[in-house]
Amino acid sequence: MPSKFHHALFGLFASLLLGGTAQAQFQPLDRVAAIVDEDVVMQSQVDQRFEDIYRQLRASDSPMPPAEEIREQVLDRLILESIQLQMGARAGIRIDDASLNQTMQQIAERNGLSLEQFRQALAADGISFEQAREQIRREMIINQVRQRRVGDRIQITDQEVRNFLASELGRNQTAADFRLAMIVVPLADSASDSEVQQAATHIEAIYSELLSGADMANVARQRMQRGEDVEAGELGWRKSSQLPGLFAGAIERLQVGEFTRPLRSPSGLHIIQLLEKRGGDGQLMDEFRVRHILIKPSEIRSENDAQQLVERLYQRIADGESFATLARSFSEDPGSALNGGTLEWISPDALVPEFREIMTSIPQGQVSRPFATQFGWHILEVLDQRRVDMTSEMREQQAINLLRNRKFDDELQSWLLEIRQDTFVEIKSQ
Repeated sequence: MPSKFHHALFGLFASLLLGGTAQAQFQPLDRVAAIVDEDVVMQSQVDQRFEDIYRQLRASDSPMPPAEEIREQVLDRLILESIQLQMGARAGIRIDDASLNQTMQQIAERNGLSLEQFRQALAADGISFEQAREQIRREMIINQVRQRRVGDRIQITDQEVRNFLASELGRNQTAADFRLAMIVVPLADSASDSEVQQAATHIEAIYSELLSGADMANVARQRMQRGEDVEAGELGWRKSSQLPGLFAGAIERLQVGEFTRPLRSPSGLHIIQLLEKRGGDGQLMDEFRVRHILIKPSEIRSENDAQQLVERLYQRIADGESFATLARSFSEDPGSALNGGTLEWISPDALVPEFREIMTSIPQGQVSRPFATQFGWHILEVLDQRRVDMTSEMREQQAINLLRNRKFDDELQSWLLEIRQDTFVEIKSQ
């Protein structure tokens, strides 16, 4: 059973900003730390990763376990990485430079940096941009291997979905989210009648301004500049269950952009504005009926072979052959192949980004160019489109996603243990 430290260390390794090198430059007298099937882990890789982890733990003021324990966990992690990378190589998984560059850009943006600033930040930590780039390439390959191998092992039953939606946790997590702003005239619960009257006069004047179209932030700023005791700001995204009952009942009756009437709480008089809403009832959404052909890379078909096959199928469709006939003969999606590649009505939110982007961008009746997702290579045609109330379906899909994510973490740990046990590993003396 992995220790708490093992899980914490695993989390450090999984970060895309991990300071480890993809292939550490070997120092003189480098030696093999472990033989892993057809690959090796070098001692220099262990040393470099150990230094990175040790530096991160020291910088975060985390408890420092014994150095040998860290080294043991580092070696075990590198062995698991090697196993998964070899699986990816056998399956023909490749990360092209364009995808890698896009990911690097996204990581920089998530940290509020330009790509050049990100490069400089890495250099300040003693990490070259090229080292980080190759480590992220490795992480992307490993992620694709896990999605294919672990994702296929997870099954969510209809009963599990119903049980989750009926639970208190399920009702809360699938309830609507509200993005709110608030303006407050502070008022103590023990305020005198004259203080209450004065605060009420202020909040009613503010309410009238807001109803006439004034911006809440501007109203608050102008009144504060005049010396009035007023506070305002955004509350961010909240579920109604996270708010006092008085506020929850009021915001659920609002349309986006509307304000509550002034509300009294123990801390003052409030006006709340609903800025955005997501989830909940009355969720209208576009649905698509599509057909597709899926060609999967495998241990006997490389990524390049899969791409060449799907390109040939695309050309045959362009030359006039039946999409449905080719789907029945070649598609490796068992749920749709027998139906000529046709899927049931689907919501864009239920799909991986690459599939969703193509489906929502091509005209109805046009066959897409071949494109890749984590599942393989696809050809897609949109047959029809409609707009429906998806409240029930969205809740079910949300429940499936939540349950799948929960199961994925547990299944991943079991799978990692299995592949470690099933792989030839020889650890050399340290």
